[in-house]
Amino acid sequence: MFSIIQAAGWPIWPLVACSILALAIVIDRFVSLKASKVAPSQLLDEVLGVTRTGVPAPDVVSQLEQNSALGEVLASGLRALNTDPQCSEEDLRASMESTGRTVAHRLEQRLSALATIASAAPLMGLFGTVVGMIEIFGSQAPGGATGGNPAQLAHGISIALYNTAFGLIVAIPSLIFWRYFRGQVDAYLLTLELSAERLARHLKALRK
Repeated sequence: MFSIIQAAGWPIWPLVACSILALAIVIDRFVSLKASKVAPSQLLDEVLGVTRTGVPAPDVVSQLEQNSALGEVLASGLRALNTDPQCSEEDLRASMESTGRTVAHRLEQRLSALATIASAAPLMGLFGTVVGMIEIFGSQAPGGATGGNPAQLAHGISIALYNTAFGLIVAIPSLIFWRYFRGQVDAYLLTLELSAERLARHLKALRK
């Protein structure tokens, strides 16, 4: 592998850096976007069950907030009621929506960087190709004589082909993982929105 990188010349090093960064982002998102950390399946039902007898105490709400991203959104609504028992439904929803926007920003973290790598890697590979072509033309003898330096000609061709291939190798997985994580985040955000709406209706019914 190192011999291939050496053969591709200096233009491939930015692509190597992008591939390492993309791999780090993919690993980070796999860890951060686990369902248990974002939206545990039974959490909403547990919260609805606990709130049937009243709004939980602040320490219980704090534990809920630390449970997951969904817990953070639901806890913001319960905390609003703890702060002001006469809190209007609009203020309750506004509190959860504000926290939801913060959570959404956190879930989408680093996805733009992954998308940028997916878009830029082919262009960086193309740049390496152009550098290789320049070396190919530079290997020709001055004055228009044909032949030139065969070793330099082969080196220019290897730079062009290796950089093009490596750019695609970096871009294609980055694009696939970006679309996968983008879909995962969108699904989580829908779950958070529907859960917050369900909790708001539940609390409204209890206060009647």
